[in-house]
Amino acid sequence: MSNTAIHHDNYTSDDIQVLEGLEAVRKRPGMYIGTTSSTGLHHLVWEIIDNSVDEALAGYATRIEVSVDDNDVVTVKDDGRGMPVEIHPKTGVSTVETIFTVLHAGGKFGGGAYKVSGGLHGVGASVVNALSEWLEATIHKDGKIYFIRFKNGGKVDEPLKEIGTCDINETGSIVRFKADPEIFIEGTVYNYQTLFDRIRQMAFLNKGIELIFNWNKDDEHAGTHSFCYEGGIKEYVEFLDQNENRLFENVLYCDGADKETSIAVEVSLQYNTSYTEKVYSFCNNIFTPDGGMHLDGFRQTLSRVINTYAKDNNYIKKDEPNLTNDDLKEGLTAIISVKHPDPQYEGQTKGKLGNAEVRPIVNKIFGDFLKRYFLENPDIAKIIIEKAKSASEARLAAQKARESVRRKDDFGSGNLPTKLKDCSSRDPSICEIYIVEGNSAGGSAQQGRDSNFQAVLPLRGKILNVEKARMHKVFDNAEIRMMIQAFGCGFGDEIDISKLRYHKIVIMTDADVDGQHISTLMLTFLYRYFKPLIEGGYVYLAMPPLYGLQKGQKVLRYCYTDEELELAKRDFGDEKYVVQRYKGLGEMDASQLWDTTLNPENRTLKRVSIEDAIDADQVFSMLMGDEVEPRKNFIIENAHFVKNLDY
Repeated sequence: MSNTAIHHDNYTSDDIQVLEGLEAVRKRPGMYIGTTSSTGLHHLVWEIIDNSVDEALAGYATRIEVSVDDNDVVTVKDDGRGMPVEIHPKTGVSTVETIFTVLHAGGKFGGGAYKVSGGLHGVGASVVNALSEWLEATIHKDGKIYFIRFKNGGKVDEPLKEIGTCDINETGSIVRFKADPEIFIEGTVYNYQTLFDRIRQMAFLNKGIELIFNWNKDDEHAGTHSFCYEGGIKEYVEFLDQNENRLFENVLYCDGADKETSIAVEVSLQYNTSYTEKVYSFCNNIFTPDGGMHLDGFRQTLSRVINTYAKDNNYIKKDEPNLTNDDLKEGLTAIISVKHPDPQYEGQTKGKLGNAEVRPIVNKIFGDFLKRYFLENPDIAKIIIEKAKSASEARLAAQKARESVRRKDDFGSGNLPTKLKDCSSRDPSICEIYIVEGNSAGGSAQQGRDSNFQAVLPLRGKILNVEKARMHKVFDNAEIRMMIQAFGCGFGDEIDISKLRYHKIVIMTDADVDGQHISTLMLTFLYRYFKPLIEGGYVYLAMPPLYGLQKGQKVLRYCYTDEELELAKRDFGDEKYVVQRYKGLGEMDASQLWDTTLNPENRTLKRVSIEDAIDADQVFSMLMGDEVEPRKNFIIENAHFVKNLDY
């Protein structure tokens, strides 16, 4: 951390540059936090945490504490220098007030207080204030305690004032805020797991910094969690691979910095026996899901060094083709983290690092390390090369299988699987396809659907667990080939969303253990081979009812949960009825299935989303991978969340 820090001990108003006002934030919040959904709500927390982490990156803070209380008030406390309190020369008000009320007022401009920083380029604190019902800041600095309060979207409620004294060595900032429900129309309730995962990730990415998470709510998550990883991203890779069979015990790790640009680089990697890749890149602690120059540099270097070593040591003959990046991906877990003074991002979601100067710096730092490591650890170099050679053979087999599948099923020609009961509409925006297991359920769905816009594809039994199979085996599976053909948009890295034939892909299974297993297998397949469909919001889970309250031949009411059933029983009082438990979709006739599960007016669909791709990777690896013990522990720990299990 020290090699990226500018040790500028006097954090004063001169470090805070004012660029423009704060007029538009409340009118167009999406421009500043992306969305006013739950994602945007949590973004407020990340912005305040980022400010405290920036203090740590600059070498001034070692401990950050995040708390959420019953009223969803968030408190972020750090032991940094404390925000400046003197009058700012350009605004005429206190500098801390300037930080919270003027857009682009922050220590991240002009290279003064911070050399590198995350967040929204200095807009974070003021945007959080603008989108809050109220916000308070308490500052410990120079033996004094200061307080300021804002309300109604950033208006000063109590100007900065001195409220007490403290030890001269006690410094830091405390920010408390309540998100404004007028802005966040989906509500201002925070998600425990989202906060937990991100705070833990921040600790992994900033070695040696302690992050504490207090969930001060009266529920099953109540408690305090402390994260501090002296190994940083090396421990992150160990964590990501905890459910895998590792090929060797060592986690490879290197770090370094370019003196001229102050760009710092950290790389950590490990190989395991799985067939999937878990490689994540970050810039200034911000996840870059679309990669960029730092990831390009990593991949180029990995390929160059491994191929050179393999040919120099006769693992690959001089006239044989090189191992490709695809060969080197299999079973690879890696973290690439760079710290950059002025990051530039590309793409619609700003998820790709565009600074060209980063690539050669990663090449140099990671390349020098990897060459030396292989010379000192030839046994590990051999294991990695043999894994890649095995992946290369499988890749060639997969290419043949892919071509065979294309020829056999004639993808792209408009031919559809014979089992598919298609809809008559050709407008993808209104078309739906129900993926149903079994002929019985498939028959009910086919008869009960609206054939104008609803298609049904019945599958036979449980599909292949793609987490434990190489690609050529995946293409050999008839059920999987049918789905690829029906979707019509390609698969893997060749997906073209514009050719997707249905904008709702609905997984419909029985409401029992087998049904849950089939859903998990389906989601694993879609996540690994059709990830853009999940990211685009095209994948759904149908929610068939668990119970029917029946009187004679007539169903009086359907219930989708145990809670609904108990409520219904109370509502019906002394009326005579029988509770029918639906163990399978096939138990409902076509009209019942339409009424409960297919009819857009009545049905409940759950859209499948990826809030955190890294966490999703972990869950699929754990649930569907080779290691039994982590899966068993997960089921034991989460059993109390699950109801209506049939044994």
